[in-house]
Amino acid sequence: MVLLYVMSVRCALFLCKQTMPSEGLRCARMTEKIVNLRGLKCPLPALRARKALTGLKSGDVLIAECTDPLTAIDIPNLVNQTGDKLESSSRDGDLLIFRIRKK
Repeated sequence: MVLLYVMSVRCALFLCKQTMPSEGLRCARMTEKIVNLRGLKCPLPALRARKALTGLKSGDVLIAECTDPLTAIDIPNLVNQTGDKLESSSRDGDLLIFRIRKK
């Protein structure tokens, strides 16, 4: 039995550039969510990634960790459909890691 669980949710503060001298710098909160999709076979990783993206706010990042080789096709197609941005994809042995920024 394969269980989907969130490995971690990290919050980070990012400084935006100063727009007017009187305003100073503004901070925005960004969440990074890691989902473990290891062991799931097509189409489950893409479906679970889509569901995880719906719970994120604009600018948040989803990191999907998958072992199914077909996710190399499915996740980029998902991102094209949703309009989100695939910031990076990498492979570490059998593990595929996708970094997706919510639009």
